[in-house]
Amino acid sequence: MAEKKVALVTGASSGIGRAAALELGRRGFAVYGGARRVGRMADLRAQGVRPLALDVTDDASAREAVAAVAREAGRLDVLVNNAGYGSYGAVEDVPLEEGRRQFDVNVFGAVRLTRAVLPLMRERGSGRIVNVTSVGGRVHTPLGAWYHGTKFALEGMSDVLRLELRRFGVDVVVVRPGGTRTEWGGIAAEHLLATSGDGVYGAQARRLAAGMMTGPAAERVPEPAVVARAIAAAATARRPRTRYAAGYMARRILLLRGLLPDRAFDRLVDRALAGA
Repeated sequence: MAEKKVALVTGASSGIGRAAALELGRRGFAVYGGARRVGRMADLRAQGVRPLALDVTDDASAREAVAAVAREAGRLDVLVNNAGYGSYGAVEDVPLEEGRRQFDVNVFGAVRLTRAVLPLMRERGSGRIVNVTSVGGRVHTPLGAWYHGTKFALEGMSDVLRLELRRFGVDVVVVRPGGTRTEWGGIAAEHLLATSGDGVYGAQARRLAAGMMTGPAAERVPEPAVVARAIAAAATARRPRTRYAAGYMARRILLLRGLLPDRAFDRLVDRALAGA
């Protein structure tokens, strides 16, 4: 019998990460789910996912999580860098400490885990790293500069890693979620209102926060399983595409961004937010 492939999914306690861990398990992987909130993963354990305590902002935690997988499974075939959050607020308002934290979680967290798994993958001569970015890694909205900055950065780093690692048999694939029914929107809206809900950006911030939580798209966004299937496809395809898009309006938004000049896209974003 062929040995089971092994996957590690970060940010697995909720949302897209949780759905991805379950989907990979259904496709025959031995799955480890990493998150700070291990207590929230009891139901995943019951479904065959092995919970791991993991803080992606801590070097020692990242190394120990990967070491635990290596000790127990002896291999690691797929890393899904999913952990992240959205820090919204006007550039003028967001404290630089919070901007650094946003990059530490969304970018440096993915890099920490990537650096930790690469020796295992290089030794086997195979592996796949799936970086979950966002349509926000290609498009822009106001009051989200730090969040968009992290996703643009992870997109560029993924392209470079793909070139660096292919000679070792390791592939790097990007998954770009659009709108998805998770905790993300509520958390991002809370950050936005706390940071820029009052003051000169207040009216715009309140309108955008309302759109994140209860706007016209709120009832149409799909469950995280839609993105999880794209992650699983990226993890299992023999010759994966370099990028996958899934979720509400993801492909359409990316198509428009590619077709429209910058200022035309700016106007489209302004009109969309005016109706939020």
